[in-house]
Amino acid sequence: MNPQLEGVETLAGTYPFDLERSAKALRLNRFLRGLIVPEHRQLFRDDPEAAFGRAGLTEEERKLVRALDWGGLVRYGATFFALEKLARVSGVSNPQMVAQMRGETLEQFLATRNVPGAR
Repeated sequence: MNPQLEGVETLAGTYPFDLERSAKALRLNRFLRGLIVPEHRQLFRDDPEAAFGRAGLTEEERKLVRALDWGGLVRYGATFFALEKLARVSGVSNPQMVAQMRGETLEQFLATRNVPGAR
C-alpha cells in the first residue's frame, strides 16, 4: 500500500483516487469530461442511451449516471471535475451535488456554509 494512504480506510467518506480506481473509471471519466464538447452534450441531452453506447459505458456506469448518484459516482472513481460537467448538463449546482453526496438536503448543507445566499 502507498504509505501516504496508510490509515485512510478509517476516514469515513474518503475514497482515494489511486491507480486502480483511476483505471476502473477511465471510460466513465472520459465520457463525463467529453460533455464539454457541444455535440456530445447535445447527444446526451437528446438520447442518453445513445451517448452511453457511443462511450461504451457499462450498465453499472450507465445506472450511476442516469440516477445522478453523485456519491456512487465518486466511490466508483469519477473525478469531481468530471462530475461538474455532468452536473451542469443536468442543471444541478455544486451545492446541490455536494449535499446529495453528504446525504443532506440542500438547506441542511447550506446551513453548514458561511456563504449567505448560496444555491
